[in-house]
Amino acid sequence: MARFTPSEARVLSLSPRIDVLPVLHGSGDIAQEVRETLIGKHYDCLAVPLPPSLEDSVEQAVTRLPQISLVILPEPNRDENTTVSFVPVDPCQAVIMGIRVAMGEGIARAYIDREVERFEPTPFAGPDPYAVKSVSLPALAAATLPSLTAPLAGSQQAKRVAWMAFRLHELELDHESILCLCHFTDWPWLRASYQARAPYDVPEPIYERPVRCAVNRDSLYFVLGELPFLTELYERRRAEVRSDWNLAIDGVKELLIETRTRWIEQHRAEGASIPDWVTPQILQALLQYVRNLTLLERRLTPSLYSLVVAAKQTAGDDFAVMLLKTAKDYGYQVQEDWSRLESVTVGIDQMELPGGTLAVAKNRLPGAPLVWKSLSLRPKPDRRTSRKWSYLWNPQRQCSWPPEDQKIESFNTHVREQARALIGADLAKTEKFTTSMKDGLDLRESLRRWLGGRRPTGGTLGTNVGSLPHMDLYVREVPPARGNVEVVIFLFDTPADPQTYSWQATWFAEHQEESTLCFYATPFADDMVGPGIGQSRYGGALFLFPPRPIPDIWSDPNLAFATTLEERLIAAGAAHTREPHIAIVSPIPPRARWRWIARQYGRRLVTLPLTRFSSQTLDRLRRFHVLNGHEIRSYAARFIR
Repeated sequence: MARFTPSEARVLSLSPRIDVLPVLHGSGDIAQEVRETLIGKHYDCLAVPLPPSLEDSVEQAVTRLPQISLVILPEPNRDENTTVSFVPVDPCQAVIMGIRVAMGEGIARAYIDREVERFEPTPFAGPDPYAVKSVSLPALAAATLPSLTAPLAGSQQAKRVAWMAFRLHELELDHESILCLCHFTDWPWLRASYQARAPYDVPEPIYERPVRCAVNRDSLYFVLGELPFLTELYERRRAEVRSDWNLAIDGVKELLIETRTRWIEQHRAEGASIPDWVTPQILQALLQYVRNLTLLERRLTPSLYSLVVAAKQTAGDDFAVMLLKTAKDYGYQVQEDWSRLESVTVGIDQMELPGGTLAVAKNRLPGAPLVWKSLSLRPKPDRRTSRKWSYLWNPQRQCSWPPEDQKIESFNTHVREQARALIGADLAKTEKFTTSMKDGLDLRESLRRWLGGRRPTGGTLGTNVGSLPHMDLYVREVPPARGNVEVVIFLFDTPADPQTYSWQATWFAEHQEESTLCFYATPFADDMVGPGIGQSRYGGALFLFPPRPIPDIWSDPNLAFATTLEERLIAAGAAHTREPHIAIVSPIPPRARWRWIARQYGRRLVTLPLTRFSSQTLDRLRRFHVLNGHEIRSYAARFIR
């Protein structure tokens, strides 16, 4: 075996004509090892660990790849339970990869497993197959030896191993170079049986002929060894003749990128605003979260559960649901192409047969054990349910959700404090240092005056220090800000489209810790997320604190001169504030028209750029929920994500 060292090759060599390659089922990395081994040395026969009765059906299914199918072998019923065993024809299965390569290279195949009426799987929790990227497959197989248990005498596993050893003796009479594939749990005992020429039992008669069936696309996750999305990537790389060597890790990154793309497209198709908070920084945090969960599970590659948990915690339920859907998607499985085959639905150790019978199903090429885990996700309701909730809305009752009120009021307070600091900065004075540092050294002014006396005549600053004048220090004095900031205006989307932000309202405070709020936003009735719960998105908002009642600014005739939504907010803020300054947070510099409106009321705009704040924070603050009455608050948390 040219790919391995001489000592590793000796361990895996049964005779001068036979090499044995231990494999783990359901792994794209191990399938790559089988492929590279088969094409790295000339073999004239591949020994396959499946019974001869499956040969025709399996090889027919292999020719139909990348479409996934099952070869099902019925078994006699016991205890009134229908039982079947099956072979998943999966391109990431090591055995299927071996058959596929052998068929392509014209290598003879020999199916050497023993026929049994009822297949008895051997439970095995093996190492993460990604370890073969760091250690050789023979070394990994040897490292598992201490954890393996010899099959009991007379057990089905012992009989199968003895029969496969006998078949290998037969094959070497007709072939010069044979590669035998077998599972990690069988290879030490296969080697021992071959060398000892162990006695064997003849095969059992098969109960029924195998049947080839298509797999329902929604249940592919329970059939494939890798995630369906990763399996599709392997097949796509194969079709494009591109390397798939590190796809187990790179594929996870592609999965996240594709999920983000589909997630954005879904919002665009629904007419909702395009979310932008899943930034590269969020994806980096998600990957770090996945790494930590994977290490806690004592794995090298992440499970689907770890990926979804990390997505839920870092990017929200919507993104996690889309990640789950994307990971289970396999584009090559088109049901219309299976008109001649009946379809089955598969679960964990169960299968719904074409006639509707529920059967106990045993995988002859089992990968890592699957277990059920619970995770609370809150997907968006479908359009029909959302429309039903909107019909039940009482237009006479509206209120906000207190947790969102607290967050945006806290942010409003933070912006007011920053605006007050800017007001004081405009009144700052600079003077020469004498006895006090005042509010700190003004380094810019000190350097300007120092270099203003005589500039260096050549070279770097350090080469002409002697020609420079003595440096005087200047300090900065910032007087206390005069006045306060009552009105803060947020302009999230400029210019604002009245068709998009068709809902304009004025809300009054429920208590003294809330602001009087005027805003324009998307219609909440178009995005119902629960019974009596609508979701909206601010386009712009005005916060007046301390709160006091004011006329509805959207119907006030005194503000009719304002021609845009932004101008209406600025005019209302200038008209109702008692302070000379108005804080405005905007993605663009204030327009001349905005400043003119403020001057008409004797006010001055203090501008803070929107980019000063985190886009993720802004996006979460922009999304708010409208409840159809105070009693809705008792269960709103179950629907608000």
